[in-house]
Amino acid sequence: MDDEPRRPNSTIFVANLDPTHVTTSTLSEVFIPFGEILDVTLPKPEAPSSTDLHRGFGYVEFEDANDAKEAINNMDQSELYGRVIKVAMAKPDVKRDQGQPGLGSTIAIWEQEGYLNKYGGGQGDVDGAVVGQDDRNGGEEGEDPMQGLEELDVAGPRRA
Repeated sequence: MDDEPRRPNSTIFVANLDPTHVTTSTLSEVFIPFGEILDVTLPKPEAPSSTDLHRGFGYVEFEDANDAKEAINNMDQSELYGRVIKVAMAKPDVKRDQGQPGLGSTIAIWEQEGYLNKYGGGQGDVDGAVVGQDDRNGGEEGEDPMQGLEELDVAGPRRA
């Protein structure tokens, strides 16, 4: 089972699923009356500490696009395990189809190709960090911003 739908015309998006009760087999049983199902995907939670089985939404891929439309017409706004579910046609991620990270990307923006060149301010690059003048110490390189703190024996503001 894939993390993203392969056939957007025959794939439906199902939202507001109960993460503790609904499984891929449950979703398959609910939508099988509308036609042959090729794949059911329930994206996993991003937080490793989560006890939920999925993120509360999923994708059901039908063999025929007409079956997907039938499922939408019959199941949108219906109830499943006490929740009103939303069923709609799945939207393809246009950016991902073009080879670029799209919404929900797992790549940090600063790790994307060309980001530092475009937004790094033209400064030198050391291990992915932008190096430039530090405005807090007057722009002098090598001056320790922590200098002078060694004499302080207590934390907090100075008493007057």
